[in-house]
Amino acid sequence: MLRLRYADRAGAVSARDVEPLAYLGNPTHWYLVAWCRLRDGLRCFRTDRIVSVRPLAEPVTRELRPEELDIPAGRVRPLSLV
Repeated sequence: MLRLRYADRAGAVSARDVEPLAYLGNPTHWYLVAWCRLRDGLRCFRTDRIVSVRPLAEPVTRELRPEELDIPAGRVRPLSLV
């Protein structure tokens, strides 16, 4: 679990406790896909708008199901860091 300070497109900063699930990217931006406790739903946070991050002790138990993402088939590719 993470506590984010996140700035919206107008620059207003809010605190969000989120369960990180995935990263998505396009040629312009990268996004953290996470379950937002404040909004009680799946959200995408632009990484360049994350003001600060603090890990919390609570473990992440949620898993992302591909059908939860409204992205056309073939547009999502797995990313490996190894």
